[in-house]
Amino acid sequence: MVEDQRLVDPGGASARSVAAAAGVNQALVFYHFGSVDELLAAACRYGAEQRVALHRDRLAAVTTLAELVTCGRELHEQERAGGQVAFLAQLLAGAQTQPRLAPATAAGLDLWTAEIEKVLVRVLAGSPLGEFTDPVGLARAVAGSFVGLELYEGVDPEGAVRAFDALEQLAELAAVLDELGPVARRAVRHRLRRTGKG
Repeated sequence: MVEDQRLVDPGGASARSVAAAAGVNQALVFYHFGSVDELLAAACRYGAEQRVALHRDRLAAVTTLAELVTCGRELHEQERAGGQVAFLAQLLAGAQTQPRLAPATAAGLDLWTAEIEKVLVRVLAGSPLGEFTDPVGLARAVAGSFVGLELYEGVDPEGAVRAFDALEQLAELAAVLDELGPVARRAVRHRLRRTGKG
């Protein structure tokens, strides 16, 4: 297994380059994995499992949308610095032309999505927004943004910062809704139902 994912570019990986990065004979790539694509898929699954396990307790401690955005920002910095988000983004790009990469790449992303979904289900349960949002779809939007911001940050760092700031502003608006009294909450729910969002 390639321990440091930053050593391999999935877009241009070959058995020779992978073996050189790992310091092993390239024949071992085929012996253990069958192909470079299968090795990259295994690396994606393994990497995602390790990273999600590392951050699971942190995510489990999140109790509000604002905390989730703050947590997401911190995790983004850690994962970006370690090269894990870039690696996943490269695998996603590679899966467009190498279909064999798609299932494992999706499975790796799903591990993150499942953890985010747990948080959203929990924090939206007592919020007026909980009735009118789909935590399953929202979790996938958040996970997609996580990868997308990595790519965006490479060409527009200031824009990426503003994107996170905008998410924090939305979380603050959600916090205001959560603090409303019962009469105001009923009014919000009534208004949302009238717009067809329910």
